[in-house]
Amino acid sequence: MKNLILILCITLTALIASAQSSLPSTTLKDLDGNAVNTATISNDGKPILICFWATWCSPCKKELNTYADYYDQWREETGVKIYAVSIDDQRTVNSVKPYVNSVSWEYQILSDVNKTFSQAMGVNSPPHTFLLNGKGEIVWQHVGYTPGDEEEIHEQLLKLK
Repeated sequence: MKNLILILCITLTALIASAQSSLPSTTLKDLDGNAVNTATISNDGKPILICFWATWCSPCKKELNTYADYYDQWREETGVKIYAVSIDDQRTVNSVKPYVNSVSWEYQILSDVNKTFSQAMGVNSPPHTFLLNGKGEIVWQHVGYTPGDEEEIHEQLLKLK
C-alpha cells in the first residue's frame, strides 16, 4: 500500500509538471547576485536544459560534470543552453560559487535558495532536469542520474533540431 501511494504521488507530480508548458515567473540570483526572472529564460529559439542540483547531492554533481564533457558538442549540434539551478539553502549556498569555480562549468548558474522555482516546477529531489524546446515549452524531463543518461538527453536534444 505504501508503494502504491508513493507511485501515485510521483506520477501526480510528473503529470502536474508536464502539464505546465512554460516556465513560472520567479526571481533567482546568478553567481554575481544579479536578479534573473525565470520567465525570461530563453535561447534564441534553441533548446534549453534546466538542471536542478545541490552541492550536497553527489548524483547532481556527477550529472553536471558529465554534461560538461559533452556541452561543447551539444551546443555545436543543437545550440542548447544549460541552466544549473542550485537548490542549496541558506546553510550551504555559500559553497555553490567555490564548487562551480573548481569545476569550471560553462553553464548559467542560478540560485533558488527559497525553492520557489523548484517547487513551482514540481521538483521534489535533485537531480531533476527539464528540456525546453525553442519556444520555451517543457517537452521532456528526467529525475535522478545514472551514468549513460547523457545519451538519452543527447537523443532528446537531436529531436529538437
